[in-house]
Amino acid sequence: MRRYECLTNDSSLASVIYVPFYAGLDLGRYLWGFNTSVRDSGSIELLKWLMKKPEWKNMWGTDHFFVVGRTTWDFRRLTRNDSDWGNNLMFMPQVKNMTILGFESIPWIYRDFAIPYPTNFHPSNDNQVFAWQNKVRRHERKYLFSFVGAPRPKQGDSIRGEIIDQCLGARGKCKWLDCSLNGNCDNPTYVMEMFQNAKFCLQPRGDTPTRRSTFDSILAGCIPVFFSAETAYTQYMWHLPKNYTKYSVFIPEDAIKYGTANIENVLSRIQEGEVFAMREEVIRLIPKIIFANPMGRLGTFEDAFDIAVKGVLKRVEKIRKVMKRASA
Repeated sequence: MRRYECLTNDSSLASVIYVPFYAGLDLGRYLWGFNTSVRDSGSIELLKWLMKKPEWKNMWGTDHFFVVGRTTWDFRRLTRNDSDWGNNLMFMPQVKNMTILGFESIPWIYRDFAIPYPTNFHPSNDNQVFAWQNKVRRHERKYLFSFVGAPRPKQGDSIRGEIIDQCLGARGKCKWLDCSLNGNCDNPTYVMEMFQNAKFCLQPRGDTPTRRSTFDSILAGCIPVFFSAETAYTQYMWHLPKNYTKYSVFIPEDAIKYGTANIENVLSRIQEGEVFAMREEVIRLIPKIIFANPMGRLGTFEDAFDIAVKGVLKRVEKIRKVMKRASA
């Protein structure tokens, strides 16, 4: 943000106000073993401070935005019971005027916007992006599909068990990297090798619908396969195409759960020409879902940061116009 080319120190000239509050880091200190008062304290202090600032009174926070760095659910505690998860930042009255960016949003709340999970690729210039795109475009893909993740036997609605069974039974056409063993998935080299070696990458929901793995697979040029619309289609409205059939495959969760869909059969029926077109679309998406190295500069591309800031600017400008018409 400090290197954004359109910054001003004069708030009267600013189209939007960025609030440098690291909500995820603040909450992360107190998630376990602390009562709700402690978990809420940082957010309360922030809002007290903000309300005293002259910038706040211009639009009562409607032109302010911040990034939470976690999924929205961590900030939506409904009660004051210490046993309930997270804090209540999203329910504080002042925050309801602001624009919030996080890794997972609630799509029907139009102030909550999802941005991509960071990958491990942070290019400093366009040439590094072009080189990476060419690398994944040329990569030989030995497997029809792959899955990177751990089983969730205690999660009643999870379809990961069925997905793993189908992968293991796919006669060498699928590769599974078990994230419950030896920290394999903490090593980006293993993860990227898995995704680069497969044509399709399975993206079932985990603790919440969204997954960082979605963006790792796009970075690898691997076509994501979704089982819930909430994993991507209703989330990343600024960063991913509305026509999701151009870059992904959708198989309903229930079809996996009740055994009416076989992943290998579904993917094998897709013609090679269509697979090629989808992969090209995925590769074109790479610049939009990465966060470039802030010490460098992309010239040809807009990265995930650029797109997110542009989305906030457009949203606040629409609100500003509505407020002007209402006061005229």
